[in-house]
Amino acid sequence: MAIKRKVSVYDVYDRAKTGQKMTETDWDYNVIPTAAAALKKKYGIKMDKKVMVPQDENLVNNLFQAGLELLETVGVFCTDTGRVVKFTRDEIMEGIKTAPKKLVIGEGKDAIYMEPRSYNSKKLPYIQGGPTGAPCSEEHFINIHQSYAQEGMVDAIVNGVYQKINGKDPVPGSPYEIAAVRAECIGIRAAIMRAGRPGMGL
Repeated sequence: MAIKRKVSVYDVYDRAKTGQKMTETDWDYNVIPTAAAALKKKYGIKMDKKVMVPQDENLVNNLFQAGLELLETVGVFCTDTGRVVKFTRDEIMEGIKTAPKKLVIGEGKDAIYMEPRSYNSKKLPYIQGGPTGAPCSEEHFINIHQSYAQEGMVDAIVNGVYQKINGKDPVPGSPYEIAAVRAECIGIRAAIMRAGRPGMGL
């Protein structure tokens, strides 16, 4: 029997260059909805809108099997190359099997250890707080992030972005984008320092 190996970044890169060519519009509005609807019917998936996290073991298993089959049959769309990256079921299962079981975010006393949680876990989820990619003014950027960092229930920060940098739009690919990202990093660090949580994960 052949020794199984994980899919490498080189494998993914090669497949993203040679996979089936497709438009993002076709992927978003045809491929995914059609496949998802068929799998929903195949596995008899019916969701109760009043139940945020399903507790029924049969439903949970069907959701996993449907998701697995969706990934295996349609793959992943690479927006950079406009091609579909495909994986075999063995590759997917090996990836799940060998995935890290724990992830450390942050450092020192502010570090959190993220681990997979079962749908019926009694352990509280970790909370990542922040404006999450939303535009923030230069004037209030640090204060906004500090307000999240000083909330005890927030375990890590998901930052916002500069709306302007020195009054200029941070246009992608421009020097202003680089300046904005640098300023964001400095600002977020300042915010967690002010909140007394210098090792907080970002």
